[in-house]
Amino acid sequence: MSHHFELLRGSAIGPRRGRYTTPHGSFETPCFAPVGTAATVKGMFPEQVAELGAELILANTYHLAIRPGSELIAQAGGLHQFMRWKGPILTDSGGYQVFSLAGKRSVNDDGVRFAGENTGQELYLSPETALRIQSQLGSDIAMVLDECSPHDASRRQLERAHKRTLLWAGEAKRIHQERGGKDCGQALFGIVQGGMDRALRRESAETLVRLGFDGYAVGGVSVGESKPEMDQAVEASLPYLPEQEIRYLMGIGHPDDIFESVLRGIDMFDCVSPTRHGRTNLVYVPAGKIKIKNARWKDDFSALQEDCGCPCCSGFTKAYLRHLAQCGEMLGAILLSMHNIYFLEQLLAQVRERIHSGAKEAELREWFAASYPGWAGKRGSPAPTL
Repeated sequence: MSHHFELLRGSAIGPRRGRYTTPHGSFETPCFAPVGTAATVKGMFPEQVAELGAELILANTYHLAIRPGSELIAQAGGLHQFMRWKGPILTDSGGYQVFSLAGKRSVNDDGVRFAGENTGQELYLSPETALRIQSQLGSDIAMVLDECSPHDASRRQLERAHKRTLLWAGEAKRIHQERGGKDCGQALFGIVQGGMDRALRRESAETLVRLGFDGYAVGGVSVGESKPEMDQAVEASLPYLPEQEIRYLMGIGHPDDIFESVLRGIDMFDCVSPTRHGRTNLVYVPAGKIKIKNARWKDDFSALQEDCGCPCCSGFTKAYLRHLAQCGEMLGAILLSMHNIYFLEQLLAQVRERIHSGAKEAELREWFAASYPGWAGKRGSPAPTL
């Protein structure tokens, strides 16, 4: 089945309800995709990830190209066969590593060269090689190579990265079209960049739309900006993107950020935060965040969240989870990661239901404040840690 996005409710701006179809099934939007950096959502069987409510996962092009190599994964039949995930997969392009590994790479208009990390193996990514690697991985959705700038980038750095990203996007679009476009089985999304500059964001979005992609991402967030600044980047990008195409906010996974971005018209999210926080003993609950190692939970024999249906809350107590964390037992990290993913998937399932029922922004905000009070405070204020 070919790729297509169906907007079921909503419009260009504001909360939207949709469905994106791929050759490996569909996913309902707005949605959250857990990150399987190395072809695994850490500590979980693929079936468990699906049971938590995830319909889409993300894998990392840079890391998989380094180890085990995209050629080996292609020999295995692609990522779906290699990792035994039956649903849709999105692969990033390596653009975020241009930001996160800034001290270990060199970049010019042709591409980016990463110095060897851990394995000592260098990796060169250009618009063509990034697409070739993602084609070998066999993901349903590929991303164009982009240059993600840090929050404190100078105007000159922003403009250079902005122009380079659009140059690479045009080259990626040409190559993708030569391979048959989305009819080859892999959709290609463009990425809006431009930092916090509204004019650059507009130019980026309008140029990508003229090139014509299968979906559009808002990049350049989660790079050190404040929450209000993240909102501004979204608001500066979305008005210039097509109403009938899917919109993806990259690297965002905190409940309040997801909710605020859904209200603005975002359809997709991904982030390592729910599993990374699980591994560091931090869990999401409606009242905020629980640091399970805190002494107050030592003799608390209640569940993390009484109304939660995840494996962690189905019989395990805070006292036991604290014990696992104190001992460094891997089961604790797995259970907390499961809870965090389930928490986000349930949040979005509830949001989808309300949007489908016709709820407007004011009604959604009222519901969120009542149901998730710890996350509904003043924008920019952190959720309380319990």
